[in-house]
Amino acid sequence: MSLRTSPASVRAYTLTSALGAGLAAIDEAFAAGRSGLSDAAWPGCGLDTWLGRVPALDEGFADDIEPRWRCRNNRLAQLGLEQDGFAARVRAAVARYGADRCAVVIGTSTSSIGRTEAAYGDLGADGRFRPAFRQPEVHNPHSASAFVAARLGLGGPALTVSTACSSSAKVFASAARWLDCGVADAVVAGGVDSLCLSVIYGFHSLQLVSSQPCRPFDLERDGISLGEAAGFALLTREPQDGDVRLLGYGESTDAYHMSSAHPEGLGAELAMRAAIERSGLSFADIDYLNLHGTGTRSNDVIEGSLCARLFPPSTLRSATKGWTGHTLGAAGVTEAIFAMHALVGGFAPGTVNTRSPDPACGAGVLLEGRRAALERTMSNSFGFGGNNCSLIFDRPAA
Repeated sequence: MSLRTSPASVRAYTLTSALGAGLAAIDEAFAAGRSGLSDAAWPGCGLDTWLGRVPALDEGFADDIEPRWRCRNNRLAQLGLEQDGFAARVRAAVARYGADRCAVVIGTSTSSIGRTEAAYGDLGADGRFRPAFRQPEVHNPHSASAFVAARLGLGGPALTVSTACSSSAKVFASAARWLDCGVADAVVAGGVDSLCLSVIYGFHSLQLVSSQPCRPFDLERDGISLGEAAGFALLTREPQDGDVRLLGYGESTDAYHMSSAHPEGLGAELAMRAAIERSGLSFADIDYLNLHGTGTRSNDVIEGSLCARLFPPSTLRSATKGWTGHTLGAAGVTEAIFAMHALVGGFAPGTVNTRSPDPACGAGVLLEGRRAALERTMSNSFGFGGNNCSLIFDRPAA
């Protein structure tokens, strides 16, 4: 049975990350070769590491969030929604289709757990949360999705996807299915995840965090740099000239190990092949591939060697976590937006910080960004537990 489905149109997209707020910040950083990673210490953290934090959240960003919703993660979501006219485009969709026909699906890994950390760190004398922390809308994994829906006035289905690093890649697959099945006429698909001590020390306990800026596919790579981000895309069935399209998606769950990828990349290959089949393309048709590329010893070898086997040498490929850090549940949307933006701008970003590509990872990655006429791009997101997702985008000529 064929997996072919109708493409979904991406009417708008935006990204806020360590590179800055909005798409112009991405362009400026790529042009200057400026990574967003910093060695500035996280409050209360004694680890020697580099992080991709969003500067505006610590530099006086004036949110107007109701106290019941307030936390770093929802502040990050609000900041992201305000960029590139995205919220206005969503409100236009609400006016066109009706609030009940506009849905939201958000990927996140830890959601607003940073606020819960703070609440437990400042318990009252009676052992209960202090009044300021009594926020039932915040202390749950669905907080970001519920907040985005409330902020944008969306009355359709609201879903949270939490499948580790693939969370906000899989939201595109969910959005496409909702549109295809008529569940909604417009879907806000996105991801929001913010840094906190649980995240930093949790990955450190797995011996995955580098003390240097991460170097995906480098001979001397020794782990990840963590980051935070908020990215959003508005998908509909109705294309307009110049829109990027979600042409195909593929998902798999290999369940090989709780935190390690299948050694032969079985689940990753299944996801990529499903995306290719759904799009009606071949691997040779992909002009640029955004690799998952975490900077860990084993994952980069598995993904790199697999992609070297599947794709021709002509396919440009790079890993972008050296720019933003690994943005956890927001990694999928972060890198999907890089893949979409490569189509719009005709620019494939380089693999920053990487100096000596490891031959064991297969064909070399781009070290420097390259101008190119790109017609089709793919983005890979491979999460803990073998939760994998690959996305394919194109941009038909107007």
